[in-house]
Amino acid sequence: MPNIAETLLEASEILRENGVAEPRREAASLLAFALGVDKIFLISHDDYALSGAEKTKFAGFLKRRARGEPFQYIAGKQEFYRLDFLVTPNVLIPRPETELIVENAVEILSGTKNPRFCEIGTGSGCISVSILHELKTATAIGLDISPEALAVTRKNADAHVVSSRLQTKVSDVFSALENPETFDLIVSNPPYVPFEHVATLQKEVRDFEPHTALTDGADGLSIVQKIIRDSPLYLNPGGFLLMEIGFDQARKVSVMFDLEKWLMLEILPDLQGIPRMVKARLKIRA
Repeated sequence: MPNIAETLLEASEILRENGVAEPRREAASLLAFALGVDKIFLISHDDYALSGAEKTKFAGFLKRRARGEPFQYIAGKQEFYRLDFLVTPNVLIPRPETELIVENAVEILSGTKNPRFCEIGTGSGCISVSILHELKTATAIGLDISPEALAVTRKNADAHVVSSRLQTKVSDVFSALENPETFDLIVSNPPYVPFEHVATLQKEVRDFEPHTALTDGADGLSIVQKIIRDSPLYLNPGGFLLMEIGFDQARKVSVMFDLEKWLMLEILPDLQGIPRMVKARLKIRA
């Protein structure tokens, strides 16, 4: 049977031939997951010979990754805001830039007694669950058009012991809410990729992540516009909207806000300096 060093060398070459970025790192991640060890073990025990069962298991993972399937779907998890989240092909894989929403949400709600917020498009639940994990008196409602995505949300809420404070509903944006229901904060990472750009995405994204969570099937702004238009109906006076947007959408999104209703509007950059998140505050009505 091949040892770890030989297996990594062969696997790296297979991934390289199939256009996988950073093939050595990816091969090591797959092998560590297949063996149930950390990457330090791979280095310190590179002469370890795989058993027949381990070789077969790894070969299956390698085949899936070579086809372009993201490692996170193979492993079934992704770290986000220092927590591990279950991910399936029914939800987007959580990205580091989306942590900006959580950071700002925690800051906004920290000064509120028993804060309540709403998330549009919960997906894996990484945003809502992370906020609830940080703020022990907060409650939330998570809305998503996909029942399958909400099932993943609930599993992650259970795993991080916040399910008693997170209600979920199948909803097209705000459609499942009662008009009198209002919140201190609305958060969302909506489908903002223009449909014409989907074909240009990395194959890991284009061929494996759910298109309904990536694009609105149009210019990428229709759902964004709906959230901006209807949020004042569901926010308490002085409440906030935090929403992720595309790298080139800041100007178009800014003009969607009615300044008769909104007191403050900021477009905040991510760690790469890309305009990434809208932060808006509703006016406090007399």
